[in-house]
Amino acid sequence: MATRSALLNVMTKAADKAARGLKRDFGEVENLQVSRKGPADFVSAADLKAEKVLKEELQKARPGYGFLMEESEAVAASDDSGRRWIVDPLDGTSNFLHSLPHFAISIALEERGEIIAGLVYDPIKEDLFHAEKGQGAFLNDRRIRVSSRTRMTDCLIATGAPFAGKGDRPQFLGEIDAVMANTAGIRRWGAAALDLAYVAAGRFDGFWERGLSPWDYAAGLILLREAGGYVSEMNGKALTLGSPSILATNNAIHSDLMKLLRKPLSN
Repeated sequence: MATRSALLNVMTKAADKAARGLKRDFGEVENLQVSRKGPADFVSAADLKAEKVLKEELQKARPGYGFLMEESEAVAASDDSGRRWIVDPLDGTSNFLHSLPHFAISIALEERGEIIAGLVYDPIKEDLFHAEKGQGAFLNDRRIRVSSRTRMTDCLIATGAPFAGKGDRPQFLGEIDAVMANTAGIRRWGAAALDLAYVAAGRFDGFWERGLSPWDYAAGLILLREAGGYVSEMNGKALTLGSPSILATNNAIHSDLMKLLRKPLSN
């Protein structure tokens, strides 16, 4: 069993405390589905409460670190560490809203532009994915690695789809068609942080999506790298926290999946 560092203990404690509130609120969502009240308002409140708990716990443990969070303004570090927390208190909000038990808390620590630690916690399944730079990636303290599949026809690929008029739907449909024809299947589960964690754990062989925000993938980024995976923009360029797209795979299929995703653009 892996021994967690003091830093990961801070992150885990914060995630666990926020998760207790999310699980209580999740139990109430189903009741709201049959009422005329706005369940989206309830979920927004749950999201904000979780973010407040995470910020309080992380700030208490590391008072000088900055913050980049989904629901509030960015806060610069007040010390000379050059570190900031990148937090998504509820990744998979639509799933939560519809009583689907697939969502997560995502916490990453950035140091001068580099992600040095990350945690993705699924409170319903009690799956805790975590990684630190140079220390490997773990699921509930068990070492994880990306899959070793090399043939695209054996691979299961995850993605995120445009919705409600957002994104380029014709382009995405072309990509889906190309990938579907050459793989064992595609999954769209609606929580990018978990999709990336699942690639790190070998559950998925690859993942692609456009239009994500840093808090959607920051923690997943280090999980992938520490699990032996490869991550870039969809065009192969190095991924940054401002990148417009992400392509994450095991080390074997990255170029093959990238070529498939380029096919619709060349037609």
